[in-house]
Amino acid sequence: MANSTVVGIDPTAVADWLEQLGIPFTGPLSFERIGLGQSNLTYLVGDAQERKWVLRRPPLGELLASAHDVAREARILSALEDTPVPTPRVYELTRDAAGVPLLLMEFVDGLVLDRMPIAESLTPQRRREIGLSMPTTLAKIHAVDIEKSGLDDLASHKPYAQRQLKRWAGQWEQSKTRELPDLDDLTRRLIAAAPEQQELALVHGDFHLRNVITSHATGDVIGVLDWELSTLGDPLADMGSLLAYWPGPGEEDIAGGFAATALDGFPDRAELARVYLAQTGRDAETLKYWHALGLWKIAIIAEGVMRRAMDEPQNKAAAGTPTVRWIDALVCKAREVAEDAGI
Repeated sequence: MANSTVVGIDPTAVADWLEQLGIPFTGPLSFERIGLGQSNLTYLVGDAQERKWVLRRPPLGELLASAHDVAREARILSALEDTPVPTPRVYELTRDAAGVPLLLMEFVDGLVLDRMPIAESLTPQRRREIGLSMPTTLAKIHAVDIEKSGLDDLASHKPYAQRQLKRWAGQWEQSKTRELPDLDDLTRRLIAAAPEQQELALVHGDFHLRNVITSHATGDVIGVLDWELSTLGDPLADMGSLLAYWPGPGEEDIAGGFAATALDGFPDRAELARVYLAQTGRDAETLKYWHALGLWKIAIIAEGVMRRAMDEPQNKAAAGTPTVRWIDALVCKAREVAEDAGI
C-alpha cells in the first residue's frame, strides 16, 4: 500500500519514533491497513528487510468519550505480558503532533480468520481445533490475578451487568440512526433480569474469531487482540459475547456477512459452552443471560459503526458497513435467547 493511502499516520514521524526507540530498521517503511475492524485503525509496518511491526491509532473524526482507548489497550497488553494469556508484546505508546495516541506492537505471525475464504480453506479438523481453543483461551483470561497483574484499578468493581446496561444503552442513545422499539423493550427486560455479580475478573469485552491470531501448526490461539473494551466484571459476559458472535448453520442473517463458524468442523455453541463451563465451574443458566446481552450489545456496536461510517467515510473498513437488516436480525435473535432464558 502506498503511503499516500495511509490515513491518520505520519510515516516520517513513525520512522523517527522507531529510531528513538532503538528498533533497527532499514528504510523506507511501508504501511498497510490490516484487519477488518471498524474501530481503531491498524497498520502493518514493514521495512526493506521484511521486518514487521503493528501500529494502532483511534479512528478519525469525533469519538464517543469512552470508545477506542488505545492507551488503555497498551496498559492491559503490558500487564498481561508475563501471564498465560497469549498477547503481542508492546514496544511503546506515544502521541503524535495532534495528541493522538499511537501504539507500536509486536507482529505475531499466525492466521487470522477474518474472511470466509480463509475459513473455507481450512480442514474441518483445523476448524475444530481453532474453535475449541477459543473457550480455553477465555478461561486463561478470566484466571488472571487482577491484583498481581496490576489491573485491579482498571475499572469499577461495581456490579458489571448494571454497568454494561447503562453504558451500552447510553451509547445507543448517542449513536442510533433511528428508533427501534424492540431494542428498547429488550433493554428494559435485561435491566430487570440482571444477575447478581458473583465474582470480579478481567473481561476482554470483544472476544471473537476475528480478534485472535491462531497457530499455523496447531490451531491454538497465539495472540488475543483488540483489548480497548476490556474491563473488570463478570467473566460470563465474555463467554456470552463469544456465543453471540458464533452463528451456526442456517443463521446467516445474524452473521453480518461472516458465517465462518457455520462451516463443517467448527464446534457449535453448546459445545463451546460445555468446554468453558467444565474448565471454570461457572453457571450455565447465568450464561444464557449473557448470551442475550451479548447479542444486544453487538447490535448497538453495529449501529454505532454504521453511524460513524455515515459521519466520516474514511472510517469505513474492508469488511463493509453494518446494515439495518443485520442489526434488526441481531435484536430479533437476542429477544429469542432472552425469552428462552425466561428474561
